[in-house]
Amino acid sequence: MSRKLMLNTLFGMIGFLFTFLTNYGHNLIGTSLIRGIFGFIIWFVLAFILRWVLGSIAGKSPEPDIEADNEDDGERLGARLDIQTPDEDQELKSLLTPKREAGSDENEGFTPLQPPKLVTMKDPEELAKAVRHLKEE
Repeated sequence: MSRKLMLNTLFGMIGFLFTFLTNYGHNLIGTSLIRGIFGFIIWFVLAFILRWVLGSIAGKSPEPDIEADNEDDGERLGARLDIQTPDEDQELKSLLTPKREAGSDENEGFTPLQPPKLVTMKDPEELAKAVRHLKEE
């Protein structure tokens, strides 16, 4: 077993013992064992996550340095791919800027939107009559 897996297993066993011993006095042995197994699994996964977070904070990369290996042996040849694309800045700028023709009008093809009116004003006497009618009811 690798050292990393042993460390996770050790944390899992600590979680199992802690959970089992805290449940043993209050529950049946079967229930305490099941909860202990759940404790083992949870502590095992937490140890894995904790090691991963601490490793990423410390800046350790999980893979060995590829450049150092490439000098020594040819087995890792092609493991790293370095691709550069040519500069296309001018082409992109020319595509993104609008082209204006010399003889074109700026308002060509533009017609303002004229939506229909939804509210019509009625005669004020009719509105007053409607309000009086609603007030009486």
